[in-house]
Amino acid sequence: MQNRQDIGRKGEEEACRFLRSLGYAIVARNWRTRFGEIDIVARDEDVLAFIEVKARSGAEFGGPEGAVGWRKRRRMIAAAKGFLAATRSDLAARFDVVAFEGDDVRLVRDAFQVDDGRPVD
Repeated sequence: MQNRQDIGRKGEEEACRFLRSLGYAIVARNWRTRFGEIDIVARDEDVLAFIEVKARSGAEFGGPEGAVGWRKRRRMIAAAKGFLAATRSDLAARFDVVAFEGDDVRLVRDAFQVDDGRPVD
């Protein structure tokens, strides 16, 4: 039986293959700071995409995209800021989600904005 880390690693490998097929260049994987982690950092032409990989067996509870709530967004934003500072990148940035649902895989470009990283009052 596979553990969650093995499943996650395989999902990220599949996500990287999928992104490469769309023309993305993988820059980093599992980039961590004390504030959070980015599953995949990839270049999409002149944009640096910070990508979360999510898998769900079905669409209940909003499907894979719905699993990227404001807490996760806030951690991704903080980690992305750290990556941009550490690499001194001047590329535009955006946040994408690669969603696996059953046998379906899809890319949600620009899944959220920096100001989406806080709870709604």
